[in-house]
Amino acid sequence: MKAVEFVELLRRKPFIPLRIHMSDGVTYEIYHPDNIIVGRTRVDIGRGADPQGIVDRVDYCSLEHVVRVEEIAKKAKSKGTQA
Repeated sequence: MKAVEFVELLRRKPFIPLRIHMSDGVTYEIYHPDNIIVGRTRVDIGRGADPQGIVDRVDYCSLEHVVRVEEIAKKAKSKGTQA
């Protein structure tokens, strides 16, 4: 994936949470665009953010190893039992 494609996904309004699949099988779920920094050749992903947005660690991921990015579907609210 190209850096400009990542930036476009992060700038969408409203932001849609993303799941990033890496070539080694690791996945990252991004629920806020501030938790990821896009560089020319890598993305820096903040992990374990607390309510103030402070992260526990940062994973540095090469854009060459991004296999795919998908939207994380929002869960539908249950309105009762259906037959």
